[in-house]
Amino acid sequence: MTQDFYCDEVLSGNTKVNIVMETDKVLAYHHTRPYYKHHIVVIPKIHIQSFISQEEDNNDELLLEIMRVIKKVAADMVVQTGSSKIVTNLGTYQDSKHQHWHVVSGERIQ
Repeated sequence: MTQDFYCDEVLSGNTKVNIVMETDKVLAYHHTRPYYKHHIVVIPKIHIQSFISQEEDNNDELLLEIMRVIKKVAADMVVQTGSSKIVTNLGTYQDSKHQHWHVVSGERIQ
């Protein structure tokens, strides 16, 4: 895997994704290799290394827009499945060095 799957593959268009929701700054799509029965990824459309990284653009405005998308995606998932979980990874847990959030529900399939 590359250091930034989201910039290198998703945002570049090299890997086609099934979009769930999109704003000017945020993209939510069905995971390309889901770990759960229902698995959506939410990312900023610019490169931000992680939730805690210090880029100038990693600011409250971007975080608020990401949270609005996550809130909508999670709420829709609760309506559809009865539950949802929101997860982000940091440090060595982060397999791709681009801020990303997982909204999941259902049984783990991987």
